Parts: sequence; C-alpha cells; structure tokens
Amino acid sequence: MSTYLFTFRAPADYAPSAGTFDAWATWQHKLGARLKDRGNPGFAAAALGASVAGTTLGGYSLIRAGNLDAAVALARGCPLLPHGAVEVCELANHDDRFDNWLDTIGDLS
Repeated sequence: MSTYLFTFRAPADYAPSAGTFDAWATWQHKLGARLKDRGNPGFAAAALGASVAGTTLGGYSLIRAGNLDAAVALARGCPLLPHGAVEVCELANHDDRFDNWLDTIGDLS
C-alpha cells in the first residue's frame, strides 16, 4: 500500500463555517485506518512560481491507498470540494537514497 499526499486548495476568500470542523472530523473518521496522518489546516500561506489560480493552500493529509484511483476515490468525500479542490499525489521514499548521497559528499561545513 502506498502513501498519498492530499493537499487542500481553498478559494482565497474562503471562510470556514460553524460546521466545518465537524464535517472534516466526520470525513477523516470515515477514512479509518487509511488515514496515515490527519495533517493540519494551513492559514497564512504564500506560493512561489505557478500555482492553482484563485486558491490558497489550506492544509494536507497523508492517506494509505492501493493505487492512485483508490486515493482519488477517498478524496471525493472531502468536505472542501464544493468550495475548492484536492490535489492527490503518490509519495516516494528517498530516505535511503539521500542518506547514501550524504555519505558520498562528506562534511559540507
């Protein structure tokens, strides 16, 4: 099973309602064990380079899914979708590769 990053893109003028927390908590509860990291909402944000027009990064979650289609199916339940967007991408682990690279370059100081 792979890990997928969900990034939540809210309209720049988005303001959560009184029921927003309950909607998110309910959706995340339904994800069950597939929810690897609940993540956190983001409030102050900035973008460098090209980004989705008219939106701002609103937060993230990490999800376990068998493939991209399964991850997208899980994202379809996100309570932000009527207002914004969810970006879904499979994460790769490069820890070993980075550790090996560090071993080859030595001390940079």
